[in-house]
Amino acid sequence: MAEQTFRTLMRTTDIVVTAAISPVAVAAIGLADLYARFPLWVGLGMGGGAIALSSQDTGAADAGDAGSDDGSEPGGDDPDRATSTVEETTTDATTRAAANRDQAISTAVVLGALLGVPFAAFGVLFGEQAIALVGAPADVARQGGQYLAIVFLTAPARHVSLVAARSLQGTGDTRTPMYVNVVANGLNITASAVLGLGLVGVQQYGIVGVGAATAAANVLTASALCLALLTSWSDANLVLPSDPVVFRQLVTVSAPSVAEGLLSTLAEFPFNAILLGFGTEVNAAFQVGRRVYQQVTSPLGRGYNVAVSVVVGQALGRDDAADARYLGWATTALGVCTVGVIGLVLAVFAPSLVWTFTDDPATARYAVDFARVYGLTAPFLVSFTVLQGALRGASETRVPLVARTTGMFGFMVGFTYLAGVVWDYGVLGAYAGLALSYVWMAFVVASSFHRGDWAGRATRMLADRGSTADDD
Repeated sequence: MAEQTFRTLMRTTDIVVTAAISPVAVAAIGLADLYARFPLWVGLGMGGGAIALSSQDTGAADAGDAGSDDGSEPGGDDPDRATSTVEETTTDATTRAAANRDQAISTAVVLGALLGVPFAAFGVLFGEQAIALVGAPADVARQGGQYLAIVFLTAPARHVSLVAARSLQGTGDTRTPMYVNVVANGLNITASAVLGLGLVGVQQYGIVGVGAATAAANVLTASALCLALLTSWSDANLVLPSDPVVFRQLVTVSAPSVAEGLLSTLAEFPFNAILLGFGTEVNAAFQVGRRVYQQVTSPLGRGYNVAVSVVVGQALGRDDAADARYLGWATTALGVCTVGVIGLVLAVFAPSLVWTFTDDPATARYAVDFARVYGLTAPFLVSFTVLQGALRGASETRVPLVARTTGMFGFMVGFTYLAGVVWDYGVLGAYAGLALSYVWMAFVVASSFHRGDWAGRATRMLADRGSTADDD
């Protein structure tokens, strides 16, 4: 949560700095960030696969260590020999689990770096054209293209940092990623202000300086986290990827998460187009209302999402499905009791919060309503976020893909268009479509977590990669 708080603060600082530069700079960075979500989701998807496998194998290795020290003596004609055999089998499984964890982490890091290369090339070659494609004026496209080229150039490093952070978190080490990201984002915040605005005698570089600060932070974060994995700082280690089973499972788990993120980003385009049809101030109000909600709840929700992936994955690695199920529901309850309550407070005090982001009366009026929609549906949204993480810890990423995609295209886009445009309810249709999408997403993942065979899926995948001892 501390890590996510600093990341959110960094993004807010970028907006404040560019606002001090010019309205053109604000528009440029805003449009560039639309494209920046694509490599972000690829990195998060690969990180999701890494955290699933690393948490499960960590749990299996820990269970093996505990089992080899329990002093139990199975029956038989030769108890000493039987005990020795069991201990050797357990030790072999523990060693394989630790090796598989290192293979999964290393494979994810390499894949993440490679998948970042096309984004780097795209940003350098087509950054300005990409910004112009969404209808930006020439000066906005030029500055946005410069920013996009600089940030995309470090897309491989951004992917590596996301994967490495989640890999370490999967082993139970959530502090190292926090330390690294707090320092890197703190430096990013400082460098954005200094380079962007030309403070303390430094030449003003404008939006280029803001982009350079972000790029430098990406490289610093990736380097520091890889160093932790290459040294004795971490229990996990980077090795040469060579296990085809681990590679296949990593892709199997990561691909739906990547698709989930990319499709949800695509859904934003038609939804924003519908809102623009209701009026420019309505679209601006949606951005403000969402930012108000995210500013106060995102660090908690994302923290729960990562934490529950870790504890559920490790419980399944220990072959304790009952504990995994309890931890998933308990974390969901914790999310509802915290984020849900904050959402209700947000709904009550929305007018005061919204006015800190905009002073336009029309925009503020609609933004208050959007903020209240987010606040009142916060229990459903955080339930989806937590259970999505719980299912990911069990290697089940297909259900969240279905839930988010059907929710966003079916309700956020489809129902909004039907009620708002076809039935002519206007922005009321958008409020309803947005709320229904979160209710639907929560219902789908909750149903799957309650009835689905996610524990069996995790057990089978652990056995396939040899991370668990043969019961025979």
